[in-house]
Formats: sequence, C-alpha cells, structure tokens
Amino acid sequence: MSKKSGFVLLSVLSGVLFGGAFAGNKLYDFAIKPRQRADSTPDSSELVTRGRKWVRNHAERRDIYINSIDSLRLHASFIPGKENEHHYVVLIHGIWDSSEGMGIYAQEYEKKGWNMLLPDLRGFGQSEGDYVGYGNDDRYDIIEWIYWIIKRDPQARILLHGTSMGAATTLMVTGESLPENVKCAISDSSYTTVKEEFLDVYETLDPKVAIIPKWLALPLLRLEVKIRAGYDFYKIKPIEAVKNSTTPTLFLHGDADKFVKPSMCRELFDAAACKKEFCMTLGAKHIEGVWVDSKKYWKKIDEFLEHNNF
Repeated sequence: MSKKSGFVLLSVLSGVLFGGAFAGNKLYDFAIKPRQRADSTPDSSELVTRGRKWVRNHAERRDIYINSIDSLRLHASFIPGKENEHHYVVLIHGIWDSSEGMGIYAQEYEKKGWNMLLPDLRGFGQSEGDYVGYGNDDRYDIIEWIYWIIKRDPQARILLHGTSMGAATTLMVTGESLPENVKCAISDSSYTTVKEEFLDVYETLDPKVAIIPKWLALPLLRLEVKIRAGYDFYKIKPIEAVKNSTTPTLFLHGDADKFVKPSMCRELFDAAACKKEFCMTLGAKHIEGVWVDSKKYWKKIDEFLEHNNF
C-alpha cells in the first residue's frame, strides 16, 4: 500500500470513528440522559394536569426516601388510605415524567380508600440518578419500595400499576422472585424489548438526532450505554420477564398508539406465564386509554381485580 493510500485509509477510519463517537454521544444524550419535566410542559390531557396538582397539593401526602441497592437516594410520595386499609397500589410513571404524572390514576384509587405509593424513578423527580434505566435497575428500586410497604404493614396486599416505561418496569418486577404481598399487576402500554422499541422510535426521529443508519446507531448507542451507564439495554426484555411471572397481570394498550406498537401488547400477553387478561382501547394513542375511554378503562381494572380476589 502506498503512503498516499494509507493516509486516505487512515483518514477514512478516523472520520468513521470520530463520527461514530459523536453520533453515540448524541444518541446517549437524547435517549439515556434524564430530562426533568418542567411545569410549563403541556400534558396530553387537562385531566393529567389536574392529577399532577392533586398529588402536589394533597393534604395527606408525605415525602418518603429510601436508598437503592447502589446507594442512590430515591423519593416517593405516599398518600395514606382509609384507617386500617391494607390495600396498596404502587403507581409507576413513564419516561420524561415524575410520580406526579400518575395523579390521574391515584385519584381513582383514592375513591377505593387504598394506600398509594408514587415513586420517582431514578433520574426523575426528586430521585437521584444520572441515566434512564428503562426498567433495568428500576425493577430493583420498585422491589425496595415493596419491602418498604411490607415493613410498614406486614398484611399489605399490593397492586403494581405502571404506564409506558413504568409498565415495562412493572413487568420486569414480576419476572423476579416477589413476596406474597404482591397480588396483581397492571401494564399499560409496555414495550416488548428496549432494543425493538429503540429501533421503532429511531425511524421517527429528527434527522439532526438520527444522523446515521439505524443498523449502526443501535450498536453505537449500546456501547455508549455500557461505558457510561454500565448496563446492556439489549438485555432489557419485559417479554422474557413475563415468562417467569406468577403475578396475575392485566395488559392494557391503545390501538392508535404510534409510540409503542399495539402489537407488542399482544406479544407480551401471549408470552406471559401468569394468570392474565387483555384490553385494547379503541382510538387511544400512547397511554391515553385512561381518559379516551375512562369508563371502560376502570371497569376492566375493577373486573380484573375482582377476578383475582383483590
């Protein structure tokens, strides 16, 4: 090889490496670096905004803090139920949000008189953390919260109810060995695997972010995440977790969801080894079922809970 050819090859390789590193870093900042939700950010429904204010201003709300297994300080809002109530719901929010975003659900559970725990997932709200876990580490954090409840009330009967990334976290939790206090789970709009979800979302991104082909983008992002966050998102597979689940689970989704494909809900349902139920809300986009058809949404949940003696 001539010196000129070698120089050209070196220049090309350097360009590829530099460009790949730049693209990986840009994708990491977009997908993995937490972004706090501002109060000025509009919600998809006024009902969600009202729910946020309801949680924030609830007279009996208490701030609770625990430490994760890797020593992060985690926060949750706890709203007690009626006296001598042993039913608890853990409401798990989605990406780019906080526990306040689950207020629209908490308002309904308050009508039942239940105790409510609304955790901030790591990196969001008042919880520490510098990366988005997509359910990877979050599942262990939720298990820590479960044991916080049991320590408070050994007779606790616990329901997990998550939306979007919170739904995936819920399913990842059910794939672990859980105490008998965890009786049921609700997954609203979970993805099957993070890899598949990233591939779907990547095709919809602004060209300023999706600057390289997806066949190269995902491996670069995977490497960046391994280096900077210490986990492999290719291994985050709620669809594998549900194969190990013994927790009765209700799978919810909207048939107009463009963010997480509705077909993923059916795949999760089919794969689940636990007692299970399924409900698709017509006309609902991503996690919109709770307000697009509120009556159907809560009726299905009530039926599911009744079927499982909750």
